[in-house]
Amino acid sequence: MLARMREIVLDTETTGLEPTDGHRIVEIGAVELLNHIPTGRTWHQYINPERPMPREAFAVHGLGHDILEAPGQPVTEGVSLRDKPVFGRIGAAFLDFIGQAQLVIHNASFDMKFLNFELQRAGLPVLPMTRATDTLTLARARFPGSPASLDALCRRFGIDNSQRERHGALLDSEILAEVYLELMGGRQPDLVLASASPGRPGTDGAVVQWRPAPRPAPLQARLTPEEIAAHSALVDRLGKPAIWRKGG
Repeated sequence: MLARMREIVLDTETTGLEPTDGHRIVEIGAVELLNHIPTGRTWHQYINPERPMPREAFAVHGLGHDILEAPGQPVTEGVSLRDKPVFGRIGAAFLDFIGQAQLVIHNASFDMKFLNFELQRAGLPVLPMTRATDTLTLARARFPGSPASLDALCRRFGIDNSQRERHGALLDSEILAEVYLELMGGRQPDLVLASASPGRPGTDGAVVQWRPAPRPAPLQARLTPEEIAAHSALVDRLGKPAIWRKGG
């Protein structure tokens, strides 16, 4: 039985660029792959950053409209984070979901530094960088000198990202999963069919791999005795008929 390779494609949204400057994660989205096939299992969580949301960050992801720094004109759109859990309450559930899977992240160093900052702050195990596969690095190696943003890769591979008006961790993870599979050579590189389609995983949340079972008995011959005799007579009329009878 072939071992199943489990990967988690993930993305985060934050209040800024550096956790050491007091910035925090506000959203995590993750998508499960088994043998490079989406299983339909996802993990998504909004997080209260316990700090005001800078307006520049709000312009990127639209989260935390009611705790903006220097609000100025009231903002009525976006997702409020006031009633969302802090990271310490959801960190263990996040680690349970990713398990020991390899993580697939675009610009992995950014997300990993934030994840590890939050995990360490919550007293939870941190994630080694070896756990991360960086699709930005993969894209730059495959297409040197070409734009390697997520939007640019969607254009290159013809992936629909029309719903991506703002950054969102789960949507970006779903788009990144498609980009990653294209970077790896195709969306079904091992040509293994899944009995559970994306969005309808098996009862345990995993995809059940389907392979044809060996036939219990050979199929019966469909040639009649007359057809077999006619074929034999034709072979006898050919030069060196023994050659044509090899393996018969």
